[in-house]
Amino acid sequence: MKKSRKILGLLAGALFLAAGCSADNGNENVSADSSSKAEVSSGATAQTYNDPEEMKDAYDIIIVGSGGAGMSAAIEAKDAGLNPVILEKMPVVGGNTNKASSGMNASETKFQKEEGITDSNDEFYEETLKGGHDTNDKELLRYFVDHSADAIDWLDSLGIRLNNLTITGGMGTKRTHRPEDGSAVGEYLVKGLSENVQKRDIPIFVNSDVKELVKEDDQVTGVKVSVKGQAEKEISGKAVIVATGGYGASPEMIEKARPDLKGVVTTNQEGSTGDGIKMIESVGGYSVDMDYIQVHPTVQQDKGVLIGEAVRGEGAILVDENGKRFVNELDTRDNVTAAINKLPEKSAYLIFDQGVRDRATAIEFYAKQGYVVEGKTVAELSDKLEFAGDDLVQTVDTWNKAVADKSDSEFDRTTAMEHDLSTGPFYAIKIAPGIHYTMGGVKINSKTEVLKKDGETIPGLFAAGEVTGGLHGQNRIGGNSVAEIIIFGRQAGIQAADYVKE
Repeated sequence: MKKSRKILGLLAGALFLAAGCSADNGNENVSADSSSKAEVSSGATAQTYNDPEEMKDAYDIIIVGSGGAGMSAAIEAKDAGLNPVILEKMPVVGGNTNKASSGMNASETKFQKEEGITDSNDEFYEETLKGGHDTNDKELLRYFVDHSADAIDWLDSLGIRLNNLTITGGMGTKRTHRPEDGSAVGEYLVKGLSENVQKRDIPIFVNSDVKELVKEDDQVTGVKVSVKGQAEKEISGKAVIVATGGYGASPEMIEKARPDLKGVVTTNQEGSTGDGIKMIESVGGYSVDMDYIQVHPTVQQDKGVLIGEAVRGEGAILVDENGKRFVNELDTRDNVTAAINKLPEKSAYLIFDQGVRDRATAIEFYAKQGYVVEGKTVAELSDKLEFAGDDLVQTVDTWNKAVADKSDSEFDRTTAMEHDLSTGPFYAIKIAPGIHYTMGGVKINSKTEVLKKDGETIPGLFAAGEVTGGLHGQNRIGGNSVAEIIIFGRQAGIQAADYVKE
């Protein structure tokens, strides 16, 4: 480890919660101070960052953004023999990846085969296309599904094992891969990728806000960056990868694209403000699908905390203020959101038992935050929720019979019906929709090269992750964003390395 990498303290878990688990996370301005040794936490693990004074004037590849896409790109570039650097505007790495909950979708994987699950890339392709209402960029989608299993294997080779399978809305089979203990995937990914970045001695500079891309003769040749609010410094790069995430935390961009979403709570970390999109547009790139903004159906409203789809994927149901089901809980996110918004209160309750809680261990975080209401019996839970009558008891009884019969005559749910809700205690979390993901972004091809409107590429410029648009179409399937950042993050690192070597 370089001498200049610093030590700050042992507040890993607490800082992760401050930096990655709430919409107002960035108020804790922790920094890697150049005047004293500092170590900052990310992904609930100790993470070391480089002293800003070490920042060089040139690198082979400059990576803007340190989420899953940026770190995957850096690892691939380094393993290709090049010298990458990661620049992150926030005080910790991870971005929205830190907040990912349910898992990573992939088809034809070794872990599916170990469990006897039959799946195919074509089925994954068709279900994602259907979920996006046939508006997906088919070139990107084809590359995506065909390289999903390889991405799972690649992560496994790095010691990041996603062998616990569940299902998300819009999918017909178990292809959502989670950590072995069933915990939230984001923190685990950031921890594992960070460790691999450190192991390769790839420099990471936090509090380093890239303000613009440098372009010469139609080629991107570097960036201008402000470190800790200081004067901008120009850094040269033979290639630049933009992996800055989406615009879900930019009220201005959200309102411009979708005026109807003004004031809606967001699950995004505060750094997701669309910077990369603006930078790329300023050098000739263009954006697509900007009005395609996903509102996630199950968000705890006080702090904009996403209640992951894995809770429903492990058997939870949704009920209204009277304790009655009103939707197929594992329909696509847009359809479930629409059903909640049709309710008079525009909110609902997730109902689950101890079995679901044991299988979806991310629930422990929600419980610690005080979001979970508990009852020893369904009737006691109903009383605590102040539901009238015994509607909730009847709802759970009807659901359990549907599970036993493998037939949901009320709402035609066909997935996540392996377990009934009969193991006490019983629980509820109140939820309502919230802004979660921005499907729009800059236009790229399957090599992650940034495109101009005439179809030509911008030499030296690559992009990956939520900063890009087209893959998901009008509606993203749960579990596909984590897959996207790994699949296309890797591709960006590989392609940028090839470009530099030419």
